[in-house]
Amino acid sequence: MRKYLVVYEKTKTGYSAYVPDLAGVIATGKTRSIVEKNIFDAIQFHLEGLKEEKIKIPKANAESEVFVFGL
Repeated sequence: MRKYLVVYEKTKTGYSAYVPDLAGVIATGKTRSIVEKNIFDAIQFHLEGLKEEKIKIPKANAESEVFVFGL
């Protein structure tokens, strides 16, 4: 089992998401729930492709932290 960080961003037209540890794995969607499904599917598709091509699956290295500022 592997865990990958997914970054979600609000856009003018909906949401986008990407996985820093999996180059090229991105998704978009009109709502957050749609982009969550789309990025999950994109990750799964990417990992299955790597496995099929016998390419080493990258380890998760990305980390995140949230800072809160009282401005």
